[in-house]
Amino acid sequence: MEHINHPLAGKTILQIIPELEAGGAERTAVDVAAGLAAVGARALVASEGGRLVGELQAKGGIWVPFPAATKNPFGMLRNVRRLAKLALEEGAALIHARSRAPAWSALGAARALSLPFVTTYHGSYSSRSGIKHRYNGVMARGDVVIANSHYTAGLIAGLYPQAQERLRVIYRGTDFAAFAPSAVAPERIEALRASWGVAPHERIVLLAARLTGWKGQKVLIEAASLLKGWGMADVAFVLAGDPQGRESYLRELDALVAARGLEGIVRRVGHCEDMPAAFLGASVVVVPSTEPEAFGRSAVEAQAMGTPVIVSDLGAVPETVLAPPEVEAAERTGWRVPAGAVEPLADAVAEALTMRASAREAMALRARLHVERNFSLDRMVADTLDVYAALIAGRGR
Repeated sequence: MEHINHPLAGKTILQIIPELEAGGAERTAVDVAAGLAAVGARALVASEGGRLVGELQAKGGIWVPFPAATKNPFGMLRNVRRLAKLALEEGAALIHARSRAPAWSALGAARALSLPFVTTYHGSYSSRSGIKHRYNGVMARGDVVIANSHYTAGLIAGLYPQAQERLRVIYRGTDFAAFAPSAVAPERIEALRASWGVAPHERIVLLAARLTGWKGQKVLIEAASLLKGWGMADVAFVLAGDPQGRESYLRELDALVAARGLEGIVRRVGHCEDMPAAFLGASVVVVPSTEPEAFGRSAVEAQAMGTPVIVSDLGAVPETVLAPPEVEAAERTGWRVPAGAVEPLADAVAEALTMRASAREAMALRARLHVERNFSLDRMVADTLDVYAALIAGRGR
């Protein structure tokens, strides 16, 4: 994107998000801030801070310490005035909210100052009661409501049909400069394998997700037990993810591994910082979620690295992987299996692990081209900046 004559050059855009920890919404906020800085705009991010603050600032964004995570109704009301004051002092031309609680404050501030207001659904929200439905509804009140997948857009349209004309699907973007096989030195993969205790002759089946029940770790453990029974050897099943305090779930996983006799075959390795190396070093990547995902970032990143990927056929993840019946088997970029189904998952893992080298290379090339065409970071940022520019121009700012 060129800085010269860009319609957002010199404009101030204010994003608000509870914290800047490592998550999809937080990463997107940083990526969009970097894109804004690249075209000469001022990119403010109001948040309580987190591990991504340094990266935000290094990429040209401006962190504004702000109590954005509060869900206290009185705190949210106070935040309307605080945010309006901040936006006025900084000359903000638009406010973009990426989470429900700060969105209420952002909506009030934007309306008070007659500023364009944008929201992004980074996931689906439970609304089992009328009160929760109204609380979640703030995310459907943006002048533009961005959904991170067609699946998410369908949920929004069903729950808040009045927002349908304001919906815009913008897929989560991946940095294909970082997620490229040529960008990963062999030493990075060797270091990961050593830290995970994987022997040189072992192939890795990787599930990279936080350790929580719906991410499907138990489904993969049961599939590993089947594969072991079928005689498949020299395979390490790696669960890479942060338990985030779910100690009881860790005990359940460890008990299941022990009950199936999979000690040393299934390994919990904790949070992984080097995901490009992890995906490139894996022989297969699985995303066996048992509840719908709002997007499929791991599936996109794994395809970018040319690694075979197997996903549950629900939620938004299937939007990221080409597979029958939408395409012929020879055109697949991965596998889709029924959510929670152990044997189909085991079958797909076995098929991926026994592919001929030529077939694997051809699928890797198709997968890389597919994700580059549809899920690039540049496309996500450009589409988001287009939304900003159109709204600001419409307000004559």
